[in-house]
Amino acid sequence: MQDNIKKEHPIEKTRLHKRNRHRCRYDFNILLSTFPSLASFVADNKYGDSSVDFADADAVKALNTALLMQYYDIKKWEIPHGYLCPPIPGRADYIHYAADVLSQKFYGKIPTGKNIKCLDIGVGANCIYPIIGIKEYGWSFIGTDIDSVSIASAAKIVNSNPILRDMVELRLQPKSKNILKNILRDDEKIDLTICNPPFHASYEEASAGTARKLKNLKLSESEKPTLNFGGKSNELWCEGGEERFLQTMISESKLFARSCFWFTTLISKQSNLKRANKLLEMVEVQESKTIPMGQGNKTSRLLAWTFLNPPEQKLWIKVRWS
Repeated sequence: MQDNIKKEHPIEKTRLHKRNRHRCRYDFNILLSTFPSLASFVADNKYGDSSVDFADADAVKALNTALLMQYYDIKKWEIPHGYLCPPIPGRADYIHYAADVLSQKFYGKIPTGKNIKCLDIGVGANCIYPIIGIKEYGWSFIGTDIDSVSIASAAKIVNSNPILRDMVELRLQPKSKNILKNILRDDEKIDLTICNPPFHASYEEASAGTARKLKNLKLSESEKPTLNFGGKSNELWCEGGEERFLQTMISESKLFARSCFWFTTLISKQSNLKRANKLLEMVEVQESKTIPMGQGNKTSRLLAWTFLNPPEQKLWIKVRWS
């Protein structure tokens, strides 16, 4: 039948960053040799290609485990049931584009090594951004979250993997409405913030998003009642949604203007980008930039800003990066 004709795929996923390890299609022979437990989830799809059922949360988790073991030197990776299991190629893209932001002030060279300190706002139970940033660039991380279970899970991942030990410090945010307050100390310097804000403003909105995703996967809600990538409430939604989160982050960033070189965050909605740029003008940043990012049919944006003027930037680089 026509539907069973083998589908032609591009050699590379050109929308992904040029340094992204996942630009080519997954090689399941390699992944299975690395993580044999993935085998129970791999089957040929209707085009005759090996794949997993991306509507199956267990399959997605097994695929992530294999990818982390094969490409990021992870020995053990477990997350609590129902917690967010993010698509790794997109997370890797953020890290690489953030590295490009740093390089633009460092003569085109990406600053690497443990002395480059990153703040991952919302590290989650999965600890994905520190894993990728440490493997790719040797950066060290502070991971924050408002959820104690997420912090405990991330700590277990860190302690279970030699590549992560002594590279990640985890801090519980005691006040859910704060982002940088109660986390950053007066005497510490952060080179880069990483943040993937909750998209939705309420449980109902998050549920509607889940329903749309299930429809795209051609499944009914009764067949697959949970989101395939998982996610607890604080991972998927917050009061006021992405817009309110960005307002708070930008407002609080002013308080730590001399403590961080580059603040960055993902923005999913174009309308929120416009509002965020107006807020950046109001808090009088020295410089900001927007970098478009695309994975598959989804488009998002990386927004970066700094309060440091050129002389302050040069001094920062001389003291911390050189």
